[in-house]
Parts: sequence; C-alpha cells; structure tokens
Amino acid sequence: MFQNTKCECGHQNPVGTVLCEACGKPLLEAEAKSDEVLEMRYDGMARRSQRSNPNIIDKVWNFFSSVKIAVYVIVLTLLGSILGTIYPQESTFLNIDPSVYYKETYGQLGHIYYLLGLSHTYESWWFILLLVLIGASLVICSLDRVLPLYKALNKQKIRKHMQFLTRQRLVYQGTIEGDSADWIKKAVTPLKKKGYRVHTEGDALLAEKQRFSRWGPYVIHIGLIIFLLAVLARGLPGLNLDEHVAFPEGEIKKIPNTSMYLKNEQFNVEFYSEEEVTEQFRNLNRMVPKLFETKVVLYECTADCSDLTKKPQLSEVARHDVRVNHPLNYNGLKAYQFDYDLTPTIRSVTPELVNAQTGEKIGELKIDMVDTQPSFQVGPYTLEVKNKFMDFALDAQGKPTSKSPSPNAPAFLFLITGPELPEGGIQYLYFAKQIDKERFQQDSINQQLSGDPIPFQLEVDSMDKVDIIQSVSYLNIRIDKAMPFVWVGAGIVMLGLIMGFYWHHRRIWIRIDDGQLTLGGHTNKNWFGFRREVATVLKQMNVEVDEKSLDNGGNQA
Repeated sequence: MFQNTKCECGHQNPVGTVLCEACGKPLLEAEAKSDEVLEMRYDGMARRSQRSNPNIIDKVWNFFSSVKIAVYVIVLTLLGSILGTIYPQESTFLNIDPSVYYKETYGQLGHIYYLLGLSHTYESWWFILLLVLIGASLVICSLDRVLPLYKALNKQKIRKHMQFLTRQRLVYQGTIEGDSADWIKKAVTPLKKKGYRVHTEGDALLAEKQRFSRWGPYVIHIGLIIFLLAVLARGLPGLNLDEHVAFPEGEIKKIPNTSMYLKNEQFNVEFYSEEEVTEQFRNLNRMVPKLFETKVVLYECTADCSDLTKKPQLSEVARHDVRVNHPLNYNGLKAYQFDYDLTPTIRSVTPELVNAQTGEKIGELKIDMVDTQPSFQVGPYTLEVKNKFMDFALDAQGKPTSKSPSPNAPAFLFLITGPELPEGGIQYLYFAKQIDKERFQQDSINQQLSGDPIPFQLEVDSMDKVDIIQSVSYLNIRIDKAMPFVWVGAGIVMLGLIMGFYWHHRRIWIRIDDGQLTLGGHTNKNWFGFRREVATVLKQMNVEVDEKSLDNGGNQA
C-alpha cells in the first residue's frame, strides 16, 4: 500500500507513513496534491494494521485492532448479559434443584432456558470467551494506535513544512516587517502566559500544551483491561467464594474451599408485636421478624487440616454478632446473615441396646446425624453402620432412599454381630424419630430383616438423650480477593475519562519566510476556544486578525 520514503528534510520515514514524522510534509502523491485539511489523528503515522501484504499474524492483529469488531463483540456481550437477567441465575439458589425449579416456576420457557445453559450465563465458557475477546481487542487496539502516536509526538520537528501548516484547520498567513527573530520572541511571552511549552529554532516556533490528554483513551483502555482481568480472575480457585451455608446452632462447621471453620454459638430472633406490625403485614398471617442475628466464632485450622483421620486443630481468630447488613469481616472473608430456619431437628440421639426377649439393657451408643461413627461397640456386640438415610423414603421400586441431605427423617441400617447371633450378624433399621418409627413401621421392617421375634431393640427412654438443634442459620459466605483490582481498574478508567474530557491537546506552529508569517494550529477538541486563544496571541503580537478568518479557507493574504 505504501512505500518507504525519505523526505526532503532528510528524515527516513517507515513504511506506511502518510506525513513525514519530522517536518509533516505529505509523502503520498495524492495527498501532496490535495488542499483538504490534514488527518491529524496519529500525525500521519502508519499503523501495523495498515500493512499492504499482511501475513497470518498480521491478519489476526488486523481482526482484533478493528473498532468495528470490538463493537460487535461488546454488543454480543451485552446481549448475553441481558439473557442472563431474564430468570434468576443458579448461583442465587439455596437448596433448590435447578433442573426442576425452572420448569415448575416458569413453565416450558424456563425449562428451555435451563437446557440452553442460560441459568449460569456468567460462568459459561462462551460468556468468558466474549470477555477474553474484549480484552484482546482492547490490548491490540491500544498497541496499534498508541505506538504510532507516541512516535509522532516525540519526533516533532519545530520547523514544519509549509504544506503541513497551510492544511491545518486553523491557519493564518500574513506579511510582517522587521527581523523574524524579533517576531518569534513576540510570540513566546503570550504563549507561555497561556500555559504553552514553547520551543524555538531560528525563525520557527512550536508551542504545545496538555499533551497528556492524548493518552486519556489509552488510560481508559488500561483501566478496562485491569477490570476485565479482575473479573476473569474471580473464577480462579481461592480468589472468589460466594456460598450460602447452613450453620446449625451449637455446631462448628467447615467453610467450603477454605481452611476456616465457623461456629454458630447462638441464634436469636425477635418478632414484631401485633401492635407494631403495619396493616399490610397483618394480612400475611405470619410473624414478621424485627431482628435476627447469629453469634458466631471464626476459627482457623492450624494443623491436621487435610487429614480425615484426625480432628483438625482450630485456633479462634474472630467473634461477631452477624446481623443483616452487619457481616463478619476477617481478612477479606465476609459472612452475611441471609436466612434462618426455626424448625427443630435432631443433632444426635443416644439410644440403649436392649435385649428384646429379656429386657436386659446392654449399653448406650451416641449416634450423630451428620458425623456418624462407622461402627459402635456396645458390650459384647458390634453395631456397624451399613447405610444412612437423612430423609428416609421409598423410591418407585420400593427401595430405601434419601430425599434430601437434611435430617428430616433420619434412619440408620446397622449390622449387629456378637454372641448368640448368626455368623454373618443381623440387620437392624433404626429411626431416630418416634413418629418415623410408626410411619414407616420400623418393627415390621426389622422382622423381615432379622426374623421374628426381633432379638434386639434400640430404645430411647428419655428426651434428655436426644440433642435437638433448635434453629439453623443460613449465612452467605463471601471471599473476593479480586475486588480491589476491580476498583483499581474502575478508578483508572475514571482518570482516563477526566484526562480526555477536561483537557485538550493544543499545538501552534509558526514559521517566517522572507517577511511572510505562517501559523498553523491543531487541537483535538474545543476548536472555538482554541481559535479565540490563537487570535488573542496574534493580537498580543500586534497582528490584527479577525477571529473567524483563522478557519482554513478564510485566511488573510
């Protein structure tokens, strides 16, 4: 497309340069014959995306350096974001099966939404790919433009070619009398008062101010790149956590994907009285909470953290009363009060093994609903846990199953071995709740398992042997180590916007040839203010000029 060109000023210009980097002379024949105002976006410097015979790497570069492509990718990303807001995302659910929820709540459209994977839009591969493409486009667009601009601004020659000056948007030409060096000196003082940095070379002058504003768009790009990298980094392990975790009152529970443990020491809830509740809430026929809080203790594991055979060694690091909008905050880990459940559930039960024929009490065993021991030794008998059902039910084939991980109807299938029992032992199904024993006919099941009469029974003779969880507190656990970088990126974007909006790069070139003064001026914004400023400078040089005549095409002869 372009040829290597050596300008008459002696400067060797790289391939693709439209204007000489040093003096500004148009290098292309067509450009040299034109009288139109020069394109000054990059001062005529060539960009890599303008190579005439691009190779494969250049073609990839050209693709990502295209502003049109960048706009398309941004529009696709926005459309994807919109699709993700039609229905709630799976990440907002707590104990909800998404494969059932969308169809039951939103019908067939909701089911299609789920099948298309839009229920986890922002974690999907295609959405992340779009963000990566935006980042690549920002990087390549910036490099393709900022390097030529940097070279152009740092290789400016004070004495510019006459055609460069006369084809600026702001031009003045007029005859002067006297020494040209004195006229150059006359221009220096008013320009410096206007804040310009002035450079002179014989009978030529270059005045420039607020060059830094030209970097505003690229500062914005840097901020956006940091922002996108921070958003993508949130998907890396250990940098981001957003989980809703149930903490039963009185229990220490591990926080997923961390070395931290949290104990719900006590849960408190206060309700509005009938007199305090407004009319609209009275119609709900339910108690309205005034305050609910969880007194928590945060622990850090210091030893045996990954050894499942040992109990982890914990060290207390923080205590806090977690209320709505008053989370626990420790080294970036935050625990927000999200919800609660006041339904009593069993934490553990301590039944006695009783000989069903003689009534002899052989011994006790403590059965934890969650961390159940694999086996128990009660007197001469061994009770091995063969299966555990937290929410006992029978499937379509009549086989035992668990409907949910919550201990709503806990049941345990034991293999009992010991004296006077068959060599392989006997099976015994035990329900922790009395109501479940009757509902599922525990004795009938055990008669089928071990024969009639049943040799043993597990019995609880007092409620003191049943440990009840009075409430469960649901906390939203959040860790976001990438968020500071998100804010840094946003701050850099704001800095770039301020640089570009409130300052304008202005340049004035003057040269004097045999009593002829020629002035050319360029700015990237606010041409009317710049024209007024140039007119003021000329008047302070004792050059009478009409402000409007400075516009190219209305020059004084």
